[in-house]
Amino acid sequence: MDHLWSPWRYRYVSTAGPEDACIFCAKSAAGRDEDNRIVYRGERNFVILNLYPYTSGHLMVAPYEHVASIEETSEETAIEMMLLVRQAVRHLRAVYRPRGLNLGMNIGDCAGAGIAGHIHMHVVPRWTGDANFMSVVGETRVMPEDIPETYSKLKAAFAQAQK
Repeated sequence: MDHLWSPWRYRYVSTAGPEDACIFCAKSAAGRDEDNRIVYRGERNFVILNLYPYTSGHLMVAPYEHVASIEETSEETAIEMMLLVRQAVRHLRAVYRPRGLNLGMNIGDCAGAGIAGHIHMHVVPRWTGDANFMSVVGETRVMPEDIPETYSKLKAAFAQAQK
């Protein structure tokens, strides 16, 4: 059995407290999409880059509504979420040409949710060898692209698809 470790995320998950505002609610309401790395807004969900990515292109799809579990969402929200995940996969494949993808939700603290109060679907492009000795042994993630560049590429891909 293989294990997927992400020790570089400890800094993030260990500093967020229950009194902190929900980042998904705050960022979606702020109206500063580029600053907050929101690459696309749907009617019920939005697509946002992960600021602590596992790989370049790691993004999330989250509903505007603050809900902690998938069964709390309306059918329309759940459908649009999956359609946006599918669209994100298409764009990631076109822009980054990953060898594979991880899609997933962590619902609840014990399931590893860093933000347990607001569901979100991770879409993570993967390549052979993207978890190497630097991240496994050195607890250091080497990202080949900075987040503003990732934002520009994916924002353009989503915008082009709307034409």
